[in-house]
Amino acid sequence: MPKTAVITDTDASLPLELASRYKIVQVPIIVQFGEESLRAVHDLDDTQVFARIDWERKLPTTSAPSPGQFEQAFREAFESGYEAILCFTVSGEVSATYNSARNAAAMFPDREITVVDTRSLAIGQGFQVLAAARALENGMGKVEALSAAKSVGERTHLFAALATLKYLAMSGRVGHLTAGIANLLDVKPILTIRNGKLDLLERVRTRQKAWARVLELAVEAAGGQRIEQMSILHVDAAEQAKRFEEQLRAKLQCPPEILFTELTPGLSVHSGAGLVGACFVTAE
Repeated sequence: MPKTAVITDTDASLPLELASRYKIVQVPIIVQFGEESLRAVHDLDDTQVFARIDWERKLPTTSAPSPGQFEQAFREAFESGYEAILCFTVSGEVSATYNSARNAAAMFPDREITVVDTRSLAIGQGFQVLAAARALENGMGKVEALSAAKSVGERTHLFAALATLKYLAMSGRVGHLTAGIANLLDVKPILTIRNGKLDLLERVRTRQKAWARVLELAVEAAGGQRIEQMSILHVDAAEQAKRFEEQLRAKLQCPPEILFTELTPGLSVHSGAGLVGACFVTAE
């Protein structure tokens, strides 16, 4: 059975220590402030990126890792003794990352590299990556690891509430007038993963009502099934995430340990600070 490496990108929202525990390599999404290029997660986190955004009053741009970045990650894996690679990328609907990884894999025609479009993002993507890494650690082969990741992807649910439309207005995704009116009315959009994108599901007035609606949606999605693993995701909102955990545990039979994850800068610059939500995997 070939020794298989697991590689992903930083849109998987995996904390560095957890990725290190399972020997998962995260190729960084690039965050560009003017002429300065920074690596998401490795060079800056959500708190740092929004401190700079609020100071400069301008959003950075983000870009997918280049084929060269993936080529380097693949080459280093082979040089470390791995004989095969599983590479899981953020959804191709939101990023060119999948195509970059595929182009890099083509540079190794005689090597065993499988590139998977997770059709997900954030820790929804991360849970698939972890499933594959855990399967391999438990002695399963590459095919079984792929199957485990696919199964987790099919059972993953994500719901989150935006805190403000300020940053979407800065990006041009909503008009400034619309954003201003929405903020005056305290409108909080509810997001979910749909068709490979973080998509608008509903609009709710006030943060309290938005959180309550996220909890309702989570309960509905769980459908009384046991929850195998769960994450509370947030963007520069650690204290709010802790308060949200209390409400979540009061509504759902949560696992004893809940993973707290940042959305990470490759994604968070598009959602804005203050986002809080839940992502979980139901039992088979």
